Amino acid sequence: MKRLYLDLGAALGMVMVFSLLALGQIPQAVLGTATIMGTVTDTNGDVIPHATVVLKEVEGNDPRTIVTSEHGMFEFRDVTPGITYQLSISANDFGDWTSTPITLNPEQFKIVSGIQLPIATERTTVDVHYDPVEVATEQFKAEEKQRVFGVIPNFYVSYEKDPAPLTAKMKFKLALRVSTDPVTAAGVLIVASAKQAGDTPNYGQGWAAYGKRLGVTAADGFSDIMIGGAILPSILHQDPRYFYQGTGTTGSRVRHAVFSPFVARGDKGKWQPNYSSLGGDLSASALGNLYYPSSNRGAGVVFGNFAIGTAERIGASLAQEFLLGSFTRRGRHVKGSE
Repeated sequence: MKRLYLDLGAALGMVMVFSLLALGQIPQAVLGTATIMGTVTDTNGDVIPHATVVLKEVEGNDPRTIVTSEHGMFEFRDVTPGITYQLSISANDFGDWTSTPITLNPEQFKIVSGIQLPIATERTTVDVHYDPVEVATEQFKAEEKQRVFGVIPNFYVSYEKDPAPLTAKMKFKLALRVSTDPVTAAGVLIVASAKQAGDTPNYGQGWAAYGKRLGVTAADGFSDIMIGGAILPSILHQDPRYFYQGTGTTGSRVRHAVFSPFVARGDKGKWQPNYSSLGGDLSASALGNLYYPSSNRGAGVVFGNFAIGTAERIGASLAQEFLLGSFTRRGRHVKGSE
């Protein structure tokens, strides 16, 4: 009888042990989980339905994803406590929203507040590129309208701080523009009259002599402009314009003007010997041997005219730097902006 009681006691003890073990597993597997919920709104407080809500372990790779209801609500059940999570929410036409790290306690019911998605701003991509030809074209158009006192052509001067190089087509167009300008034609008439008065070249006097002087004056000017302002600059990739400095000490501006006939700006922006200007003056002087009278030909005359032409360029550059800009509308604008 005693043994029977012992067996029954042992059996009851085992039943109680298994029961306690089974009861001990229920809170951990079911009753110990937590819940996260919230409402997604915009910055005006209006709910956002059908937003995508992702719950992800910060150190894990197994996210859970749900979509908000018509009232903008979401709920994640059976969330494991003690693990750090993070919510990420997105919706069409709205910016994304991400929560701070969230760690829950067993059986905690967490309501995430302050979920407001900003309205997405329209993103516009602007492709900005520098086209030197387009820039040069705009600068060229402005230079074609430059005139001293609104009358005398001043096309070969750039007042730009960062001028774009001229194309070969622009160089020829600028040379022809100057050569065919009515004011240039009037200047040829005046110079020919002065040479008539000085009896040079040696054509004598009378209307026939004046006609010859008019012809050689026009030929000299045209050949100088075309060779020194278009042909050689295109071949040598040099810019035939005078680049107005306008700032700095008087000495630096004088040096800039005096050396301009000898130093040119290359099409790549570097300064180099001005073969174009010097070559244009020398070529125009040499071509005079083809149509000048015999008494006005020879190397001495050629180099003499070359020296005179170079001196005239220095004087013109000094005038551009210190005088003519004040009588040119664009020049006055540059001075006013300094």
